[in-house]
Amino acid sequence: MKAFTYERAADPAAAAAQAARNPGARFIAGGTNLLDLMKLQIEAPAHLIDVNGLALGQVAVSADGGLRIGALVRNADLAAHATVRRDYPLLSRALLAGASAQLRNRATTAGNLLQRTRCPYFYDPQQACNKRLPGSGCAAIGGFNRNLAVLGASEHCIATHPSDMAVAMRALDARIETVRGDGSTRQIPIAQFYRAPGDTPHLETVLERGELITAVLLPPPLGGRQLYHKVRDRASYAFAIVSVGVVVQPDGHLRVALGGVAPQPWRVEAAEQPRADARRIASRLLDGAHTTEQNAFKLPLVERTLAAVLDEARA
Repeated sequence: MKAFTYERAADPAAAAAQAARNPGARFIAGGTNLLDLMKLQIEAPAHLIDVNGLALGQVAVSADGGLRIGALVRNADLAAHATVRRDYPLLSRALLAGASAQLRNRATTAGNLLQRTRCPYFYDPQQACNKRLPGSGCAAIGGFNRNLAVLGASEHCIATHPSDMAVAMRALDARIETVRGDGSTRQIPIAQFYRAPGDTPHLETVLERGELITAVLLPPPLGGRQLYHKVRDRASYAFAIVSVGVVVQPDGHLRVALGGVAPQPWRVEAAEQPRADARRIASRLLDGAHTTEQNAFKLPLVERTLAAVLDEARA
């Protein structure tokens, strides 16, 4: 691990300002992803800004009846929160499907959204990876890519986003609240938060340099049946091959988001026809898919998983 300097942030605006002034700075909270990347020298920040002392660890009902989730709320606490379990069970289920109990006790809401891909070539500094080293190529294309993207990828990167929580947030139309280095704030719909890889896969979100996530905002509860199903190679501590988050509202309206298939949580609102069957919905969701010999099985797996979840949700 390379040497770095360290400071504890006094308030969100000051933390963002300091990070904006220092191109080599990174925020750290739970550190469940960043520290691993530093040990492997995939990331080598010159300066760490510890945000754990900021007052961003609360969950509160907002004025419009929705929910405001502080950026530092731990995944375990969020999954167990009574309001989340009652009004946003999709989010609770997705969180409990992720990582291990130990990691959920440390990982934060903001960190979960910002975690880096688990593509094996990204984690191997000896392999070409445009996400890790722009312009070096993508060893995953033509390599071992069974678990990689079939949607939304590009000729420069076929990595997937690993977050379960982000899939639920996408289905629930979350907004991400931030503070910039100049002290201004904004709210970013999660549908606009992640960048498509294109020819710049190292740019993963629309966050500006130094911009700090302060909260995630959920709209008022949708009600209805909310389910999350994750298909993986082993029963725990494994990333999704395919995951499906579904909300069937009381009036029959439908929301569907997929994980494990794209560089971001995948949702196509045009596919969400209230009375459509799983095959029709999957056809719209998977339109434009580009597969390899190794990961083509994900397409029928999405349809079968979606059918099972819809059957349960509509029962």
